[in-house]
Amino acid sequence: MTTAPLRAPDTSGAGAGPGNAPEPGPLDQAADPFIPFAPFVQFGPDLLATALAEVPEGGVTEFTDSWHDLPADAHLGTATPYRFRRYGSFRLLPDRLEKLPHTAFFQDRTVNKVNGGVDRMFAPLDDSVASGAALRTVVRTLFGRLPGPRTGIDTCGVHQIRVTATEDAEGHPAPEGVHQDGHSYVAQVLIRREDVEGAESSLYDLGRRRIHHALLTTPLETIVLDDRRVLHGVSPVRPAPGARTGVRDMLLVDFFPGSTG
Repeated sequence: MTTAPLRAPDTSGAGAGPGNAPEPGPLDQAADPFIPFAPFVQFGPDLLATALAEVPEGGVTEFTDSWHDLPADAHLGTATPYRFRRYGSFRLLPDRLEKLPHTAFFQDRTVNKVNGGVDRMFAPLDDSVASGAALRTVVRTLFGRLPGPRTGIDTCGVHQIRVTATEDAEGHPAPEGVHQDGHSYVAQVLIRREDVEGAESSLYDLGRRRIHHALLTTPLETIVLDDRRVLHGVSPVRPAPGARTGVRDMLLVDFFPGSTG
């Protein structure tokens, strides 16, 4: 399977599913009318592709190529790693992302029964990614499309994640199963999908009734959800027929108040 080009999407960038969020200026806390949003919104690739068109092409390529240099996730507890990742956190300022000191990533066991309750130290984002215009553009665009009020949301966590699959072993994008992440909002952006089957994303209400499912197949397709109002999960990744290995790359961005994030 050949990865679709990032700058030539062919599907609509309008929000799909319920709850299209308004389009305020990036990081504009004041323009935050209270609207009874649905708990998620899905976008085709045009949303981010249009925003990234303002970034020099070399910067976008450097950003997406950085997924080829992710260290193995040492917290999986498997003999052969299938997940690779980097992590960083930022303060959301009107004109920039302020990089915060690198710390361990923590989730409570109430939201992550597999890896919760422990500090997980992941490799930091590469400096060129953390300071690059591509990441800044993506985060600002996603912040403007949160499916709910943004008041007090001033911090984000950025996860670069690669999940691989082989003929002998599936890859598990969400080994904890159906879960919440413990943040206010979570954005899930497909970066790359090569020679894989599976990885269907599902959203559930708090009663664990499935309310949405989607297969992200085109780079920059995005789901943004209110992590307090829905649970989510992703099915395992398998190699496509005829392929020995497969790769799925995702950018996850958590949004939360810095005082409690």
